[in-house]
Amino acid sequence: MDTTATKTNPLGTERVGKLILTFAVPSIISMVVNALYNIVDQIFIGHGVGYLGNGATNVVMPMTVIAISISLLIGDGAAAYLSLKLGEGDERSAAKGIGCSISVTVIAGIILCILFNLLLKPLCILFGATEDILPYAMDYGRIISFGMLFFCIDSGMAGMIRADGSPKYSMAGLLVGCIANIILDPIMIFGLCGFPAMGIRGAAIATVTGQFLAMFLSLFFNYKWNTDVSIRMKGFSPDKRIIGIIYVVGVPSIVMQSISSVMTYGMNKILGVFSSTAVTVFGVYFKLQSFIFMPVFGLNNGMIPIIAYNYGARNRKRIMDTARLSILIAVGIMLLGLAAFQLFPRELLLLFDASEHMLEIGVPALRLISLSFLFAGYCIIVGSIFQALGNGVYSLIVSVARQLFCILPIAWLFARLWGL
Repeated sequence: MDTTATKTNPLGTERVGKLILTFAVPSIISMVVNALYNIVDQIFIGHGVGYLGNGATNVVMPMTVIAISISLLIGDGAAAYLSLKLGEGDERSAAKGIGCSISVTVIAGIILCILFNLLLKPLCILFGATEDILPYAMDYGRIISFGMLFFCIDSGMAGMIRADGSPKYSMAGLLVGCIANIILDPIMIFGLCGFPAMGIRGAAIATVTGQFLAMFLSLFFNYKWNTDVSIRMKGFSPDKRIIGIIYVVGVPSIVMQSISSVMTYGMNKILGVFSSTAVTVFGVYFKLQSFIFMPVFGLNNGMIPIIAYNYGARNRKRIMDTARLSILIAVGIMLLGLAAFQLFPRELLLLFDASEHMLEIGVPALRLISLSFLFAGYCIIVGSIFQALGNGVYSLIVSVARQLFCILPIAWLFARLWGL
C-alpha cells in the first residue's frame, strides 16, 4: 500500500480537535446559512404571498427531499469511497470514483426533472395539497423541478470536495448559492429593481438561480483545487464495481431521506383533516428545526471524511477520538436549540407572519416536539459513524423504526383520540 497520502493528508496526521474544527466549521457555516436561507425564504413568502404560499412550499418539500435522497445516495457513498481510497493511498481508484459519481448524478438529475414535470399535479395532491394550496404548489413546484439537475450535482460534488480535505471550497459554493437566493427572494417576490412582482414563482426562480451558482462553483472547485486526485474526462465512464460500492455505502442515506418524505406525506394527510393552517405550521416547524439541526449535520459532514479516512488507514484511536468529540459538540448544539424552542416559540412563529390561529397551534407544538432534541444530536452522529464505517444499515433500522413505526401510527392514533 502506498502510504504517501496517509503521511501528508491532514486527515491522518492533524490533531483531532483541530481537524474537526477545520472540517466541521466551514460545513456548519454552510448548513446554518442554508437553514437561514430557508427561514428567510419562508418569511418573504409569508409576507408576500401569505400562509398558503408557506403551505405550498411544505407540499413541494417531499419532492426536494427525494432529490436530496438521490444526491446523498451518490454523494455520501462517493465521499466515503474517496476518503477510504485516499486513506489506503489509492489515488487512481479515488479519481475513478469521482468520475463515476458525477456521471450517475447528472443522469439522476435529468430523470428527476422530467418525472417531476410530468407528474407534478398528482404528486402535489399526494403530498397533502389542499384545494386552496394546490395552485400555489403547482406554480412553485413547476419551476423548482427544473432546478433538480443543479441541486443534485451540487449536493454530490460538495461531499466529494469535503472528503478530499478542502471543506472551505464546499462552504464557498453553498454560501454563494444561498446568498444569491436571499438577495433575489425579495426582488423576485415583491417586484423590486425593475422586476415584476412574481409572488411564489419569484421565490422558486430565486431558489433555482442559487442552485445553479452553487453547482457551478462545486464543479469548478473540484476540478481546480481537488489536491489529491485529478479529474479527467476519461474517468467519467461508469464503472459497475465502483458504482456498486458507492450504492452500498449510500443506500442508507437515500432510504432515510425517502422515509422522511413518507413521514412528511403522512403528517400532511393527518394535519390536512384539521385545516390548511395546521399543514402550514408543520412546514414552518421544519424550517425552524432545520436551523437547529443544520449545525449538527454540518458537524456530521466534517466528521465523516475523518473517520472514513482513518478507517482506511486502520487508525482506531483517531476514529474513537473523533466520534467522542463529535457527539459532545452535537449534544451541546441541540441543548441550545431546546432552550430556544422552549423560551421563544411565539417569537419564532411571528417571524413567519403567523396569525393568531397559527400561534394557537404552533406554540405548544414547538415546545412539545423540541423535547426530542435531547436525544437527536447523539442519534445523528452515531448514525453517520455507522455510514462512515460502511455499516449504514444500523442507522437505517433506527430511522425506519422512529419515523414509520413510531411517529406516524402514534400521530394518527393521538389525532383521533385528542384532536390536533
